[in-house]
Amino acid sequence: MSHNRLDLLNEKRIIYRRYPINDKPTHDFVWGWFYEEGTHEYYHLFHSKSMITTYKSLKWHMLTLWYLNPQLNIKEFEQLYKYIINKKNGFTTFTIHSGDSSRIFEEILRYDLEIPTKNRKRKVIFKMGCGLTINEKLKITGSLIGRKNSVTSSDIYEIMLYIHDTSEKITVSKLAAMLKVSTRTIFRNMNKHLREEKTQLNEELQRAKLRTLQKKFSGT
Repeated sequence: MSHNRLDLLNEKRIIYRRYPINDKPTHDFVWGWFYEEGTHEYYHLFHSKSMITTYKSLKWHMLTLWYLNPQLNIKEFEQLYKYIINKKNGFTTFTIHSGDSSRIFEEILRYDLEIPTKNRKRKVIFKMGCGLTINEKLKITGSLIGRKNSVTSSDIYEIMLYIHDTSEKITVSKLAAMLKVSTRTIFRNMNKHLREEKTQLNEELQRAKLRTLQKKFSGT
């Protein structure tokens, strides 16, 4: 359970996490699965302390929820949308204006539900309740996808997510250590999008720590 208020989603049986359906794992483990070529079919929304910080991220989250829950009618989906965009519910860091809200919702409704939303490729997937700590997951992920002088942008992104989940700042040196490659290899495989993701995740971490401090001193 993340910091977000997932009560309504659970009550309404909204799917926000789904394991791959068509892709078959290369190896099965007690704790989960390993996909050597990666899979785009793993969805796991609201799993960390990260919040929705941009309109682009909001649209992706809502498109994914729409894709994963085709049983919802428009009225039910609109209720879910309004719940997610309400800043008080802890999913977003910003207040969305009514005009922008209506425009984004209309764009989402035009989306073809038969087409999966664009999703990052993942190689290591852990089962819910596997009993492993974030650090243990990070070590397993690094050992499975870390291969000397042979990492992809997807590999780097996967490690970035796990480092972020440990509430630690993402650095090139940490990425290199976990993937067992040189920092030069990391720099060579980090495209513009990954660099932006790294900055965004670190900024989200800083904001989360600031919110924690503010709550501590305010006594709430």
